[in-house]
Amino acid sequence: MRYRELTRLLGLLVGLLGLSMVLPLLWALYLNDGQALSFLLSAAICMLFGGGAFLIARRGARPTGRREALAAVGLGWLLCGAFGALPYMLGGTLAAFHDAFFETLSGLTTTGATVLTDIESTAASVLFWRSLTHWLGGMGVVVLFVAVLPSLGASGKYLFQSEATGPTPGGLRPRVRETASLLWKIYLTMTVLEIGLLVAFGMDFYDSLVHTFGTVATGGFSSRNASIAAYDSLAIELTIIAFMILAGTNFALYYRCLRGNRGAIWRDAEWRAYIAIMLGATIFVSGHLWLTGTVTEIGQAAREASFQVVSLTTTTGYCTADFDQWPVATKTLLVLLMFVGGSAGSTGGGMKVIRVVLLVKIIRHTIRLAYAPATVRTVRLGRAVVENRVRMATMVYFVALMTVLATATFLVALTGPDLVTSLTGVIATLNNIGPGLGGVGAEENYASFAPFAKYVLSICMTLGRLELFAILVLFAPGLWRR
Repeated sequence: MRYRELTRLLGLLVGLLGLSMVLPLLWALYLNDGQALSFLLSAAICMLFGGGAFLIARRGARPTGRREALAAVGLGWLLCGAFGALPYMLGGTLAAFHDAFFETLSGLTTTGATVLTDIESTAASVLFWRSLTHWLGGMGVVVLFVAVLPSLGASGKYLFQSEATGPTPGGLRPRVRETASLLWKIYLTMTVLEIGLLVAFGMDFYDSLVHTFGTVATGGFSSRNASIAAYDSLAIELTIIAFMILAGTNFALYYRCLRGNRGAIWRDAEWRAYIAIMLGATIFVSGHLWLTGTVTEIGQAAREASFQVVSLTTTTGYCTADFDQWPVATKTLLVLLMFVGGSAGSTGGGMKVIRVVLLVKIIRHTIRLAYAPATVRTVRLGRAVVENRVRMATMVYFVALMTVLATATFLVALTGPDLVTSLTGVIATLNNIGPGLGGVGAEENYASFAPFAKYVLSICMTLGRLELFAILVLFAPGLWRR
């Protein structure tokens, strides 16, 4: 491990986080909501720490290797969670560090779980900051880091690969910095488009910023206690549904379309499965809500079902209905959808659709081998043959995910919550969704959890966002050897 280079990277990352605090500082000054000083101090602390670490480690630093990249990504998210908590604490919004740390990581990991009990009474600049952490974390702070800092050079390759989500790399362009920059241009374009549409449909500019950040990042933080239900607008709901679907799509497909490959999206096996899962779940939930009398009108049932299904599948977590009050079968399906997540290479969390598809194919392949072992068969995704290393990585990821889920659920349950609350709270944070069932349902929050449980759930958020191994590798002694 090259500690000097690691220190330099972490210093730059914290400095970048401090620079981003200028935006909520401007909102605080404009709104005069009493939070300007807290943002000014927070930004100054981040920049002083980051700048100091960079200057100390700059001399003699060598190019970044795989070890430094993994450590920088894993430690970087945790460090940003700690420093990003400063505005909450210095401004008096959240007094305890475990609450502020939880809220910050929930933003950066695009989870959307909150410990705020009355969102609408919170200062607007603070709500803007927590939604901005969504936007930064959606495409990845580290990807932004690579995109805006050309001085990284080849070092950016390892950072980008450590941050990217999904089981297959699928780079867009030969040069990593150009790839990261292109991804952010697409991301920024989606952001501007959604802001414009939400304003056109009656949402004020501030709320449109907050909810756009939460949508394109598949995060879910809102400026309203009732989330999107507060607007009771079909046009707004349809707009957010559309952009949740777009944000949950592999961004590499957009690049290919822009390069002239118009049919790239329709030919992609993962995208077809992604749409099929949401469409099938929407039809089932709509019909079940209507047939059981939970919702009396089929149109309203379809409206509520489509929003909740898309929101939970893409791991956004916005709500227009209290699905915790729905029939057990419907709630069970929604919990299963929480594991699916968005596509690889999207801002969505969860396992990713491609892993779900691969798991089904691997199981089917194994069953066939059981009764016809001499038959030569391959696992295919579309026309491509899935390599053994990808199949093994998929299975290892699933086993690791279930192990983390079981361990975290046990640790959270030790602090007192019931089984449903403990289990779905871990599922919701590990898959970066936000709402679960029981004590963490659509109309509840995480304020009642013990400090230890909040730290466990905070780690779950980070594990989910970085797909487990970028954090688990930090516990490997070999990583830290010189």
